[in-house]
Amino acid sequence: MSRATLPDPATNIPTSTAPQKQTAVFAGGCFWGIEAVFEHLKGVSDVVSGFSGGSATTADYEMVSSGETGHAESVKITYDPSQISYEQLLKIYFLVAHDPTQLNQQGPDMGTQYRSAIFFANDEQKRVALGYIDRLNKAHIFQKPIVTQIVPLNGFYAAEEYHQNFIDRHPNYPYVVVNDLPKLNQLQTQFPDIYKK
Repeated sequence: MSRATLPDPATNIPTSTAPQKQTAVFAGGCFWGIEAVFEHLKGVSDVVSGFSGGSATTADYEMVSSGETGHAESVKITYDPSQISYEQLLKIYFLVAHDPTQLNQQGPDMGTQYRSAIFFANDEQKRVALGYIDRLNKAHIFQKPIVTQIVPLNGFYAAEEYHQNFIDRHPNYPYVVVNDLPKLNQLQTQFPDIYKK
């Protein structure tokens, strides 16, 4: 089975019981690219780059870059579950946004601050995420095991302003051109029905 035929999660969070706006927090490498991918999804109203996994006192880019704060570069996604489901967000997260088989690394970026992690806000998100990873592993979508951590969300701290909407403001930045623009092209090609400009 190819990554292009990534299965949908087997379980679903009922939209009838979901509030109009929900949030999801994912980590998977440099937050610039993750933020840009999710900003281009229909039903997503806001994406903020920031930090999760550590304390408020160490939620600072320079400190997080040391790899010793417990934080991971993360994004907080605000979405309307009547337009896009948590399951669809997971599908984009695993297929487009990053490589979930890389441990404490994404591309050229290395360290625990670049780890793959889903910070669940409730038991439903935890259940769906664990079930989806199990399905992906059983379907052998990736050549190596998924190393994504599933951990409780104990806080999300927005990053400095200059990190927000970085790719929109710096589309020709060399790191962005090499590492992030291909993700946006892949998103538009493989998921045209939920892609927004």
